Amino acid sequence: MIDFTEKRAAGPVIRLHSADNVVVARVPIGIGTAVPSEGLVSRSQVPAGHKIAARDLRAGEPVLKYNVCIGFAAADIPAGTYVHSHNMDFQEFDRDYAHARDYVPTSVLPESEQARFQGIVRANGQVGTRNYIGIMATVNCSATVVHRIAAAFTPDLMAAYPNVDGVVALSHGMGCGMEMSGEPMDLLRRTMGGYACHANFAGVLIVGLGCERNQLDALLKDQGLEAGARLQTFIMQETGGTRKTIEAGIAAVKAMLPEANEVTREPVPARHLTIGLQCGGSDGFSSITANPALGAAMDILVRHGGTAILSETPEIYGVEHTLTSRARSREVGEKLVQRIRWWKEEYSPGRDVQINGKVSPGNQMGGLANIFEKSLGSSMKGGTTGLMQVYRYAEPVRQPGMVFMDTPGFDPVSATGQIAGGANMICFTTGRGSMFGAKPVPSLKLATNTPMYQRLTEDMDVNCGDILDGAATLQEVAQRIFETILRVASGERSKSELLGLGDHEFVPWNIGVVS
Repeated sequence: MIDFTEKRAAGPVIRLHSADNVVVARVPIGIGTAVPSEGLVSRSQVPAGHKIAARDLRAGEPVLKYNVCIGFAAADIPAGTYVHSHNMDFQEFDRDYAHARDYVPTSVLPESEQARFQGIVRANGQVGTRNYIGIMATVNCSATVVHRIAAAFTPDLMAAYPNVDGVVALSHGMGCGMEMSGEPMDLLRRTMGGYACHANFAGVLIVGLGCERNQLDALLKDQGLEAGARLQTFIMQETGGTRKTIEAGIAAVKAMLPEANEVTREPVPARHLTIGLQCGGSDGFSSITANPALGAAMDILVRHGGTAILSETPEIYGVEHTLTSRARSREVGEKLVQRIRWWKEEYSPGRDVQINGKVSPGNQMGGLANIFEKSLGSSMKGGTTGLMQVYRYAEPVRQPGMVFMDTPGFDPVSATGQIAGGANMICFTTGRGSMFGAKPVPSLKLATNTPMYQRLTEDMDVNCGDILDGAATLQEVAQRIFETILRVASGERSKSELLGLGDHEFVPWNIGVVS
C-alpha cells in the first residue's frame, strides 16, 4: 500500500516519503536555488511537478517516489540534478505481489446512516443518475441513421419533456468485417448489452443494417435482451432503407418520450452509486493532489456502500503489487496479475505503446518520466480500501467496494467499458487539462493544479490544486469531491454537461482482426 502520511511541502519542493531519493518541484526552480529542507542547491532548471535528486544517485540505483520504484538511474546523478526520462532507465524488476497480505475489510455504514442522493429508481430496482433515450447501432453501416434519428429531437421539441435529459446516438466503427465469434465479438456485444440495460436509459432503440456479422437477433439472444416497449429494434434492409428507418425510429422515440418524462427523483442511499475512475492529461502533481484526493473520496463512497471502478490496465502496470497486496483473496489478486501478463505477453509486444514504458508527450511535459511513474499516480484513484474483484472489459459489475476492470488507458474506450459495466458517473482527474463527457452518465473533472483550473475553469468541476496551495487538506478536498458527486448524481449539471460533451465518446474496445 502507498503511504501518504509522510508527504510534506517545504519551500520550493515536496517530499513524498522519507525513503525517497527524489523530491518534486512545487514551483519552477532555477539553477542555484537553495532547497534548505534537503540541504542542497539546484544544479538544474526544474519545471513545476518534475523531480530533483535529493541525494547522489549511483548508476543503476532505483529511483524512489512514495518509496516505490519508478525507474533506475541511467548514470551517476549528483544531488540537486533534474531527474527525468533523459537520465532514468525503464526496466522490469521483480515485485512481491503479497496477495491479500494487507487486506482489511471495510466497515460499511448501515443504510440508515448512508449519504443520500436524488436518484431515478427504475422498475427493476436499478437507480439512474440521468434519464436519456439511447439509439444504438449494431454496425457502422447504421451509424448515420441513428445520428439522424437523434438529431430530430431538437431543444425546441425536447422542451415539452423537461424530465428527459436528451436523446443520444451511440455509434461505433465495428460490427462487420470482424471475427464472427470469440472475444472481439463477445466484447462488442457485452458493451452494447450493458448500455441497453443501463439505468440511465428510459428507453433504447437498436438499429442494424441486416447483413452485418453482429446480427441483431444474435446480439439480443447473447445478452438476454427482449424487444418491447423499452427496447425496440429496426433492421434497415427490412424496414425499407435509410429514410423509412429514420422515420420509424423518430416515431418510436416520440412514443417513448411521454412515459420517459414521467420519472421523478427520490432519496436513495449512496450504495446505488457506481463511479468509473479515469485520469487523462496527467502531470507530476496528479499523484500529489487530484488522484489521492479522488481515492480518499472513493474510500468515503465505499464506507457508504458504493462502488468504485478503477481501470486503465496499462496505467497500473508497474505498481500492480500495491493493489494485489490488498486484494480480498489470492484469487482476486491473481486475476489482476493475469490481466497484466496478457497485456505484456500477448497483446502489446512489438508495439510502441505505454505498456512498454512510454507515456504521451503531454505526460512527459507534465513531469512523468515513464509508465511506472504514471501508474503510481493513476492507481491512487482507487483509494486505500480492499480490492474486491477484477472484471473483464464491459462485464457487469456486481461487487460493491473498490473493484478493477481491465480496459485500455485511452479514456473514451476505458469509460465505455465502465459505463457498460454499470457506472452511473465518471470522475476524471487531469493535470494538463482533458475535456471529456460520456453520455448517458455525467462526468466530473478534477484539476490537479490551480493554474490549469483557472485557465480551463469552464471544463473543470473541482480544483484539487488547493492541496498544493495549502488552502485545503487532502481530506477536505476528498469530502468536497464526495459532496459534488452527490449533487451531480441528484441532477446538478457537471461542466462537461453544460458544454454538451459526450455525444461521441461511445468507443467499444476493438481488439480483433478486421478482414
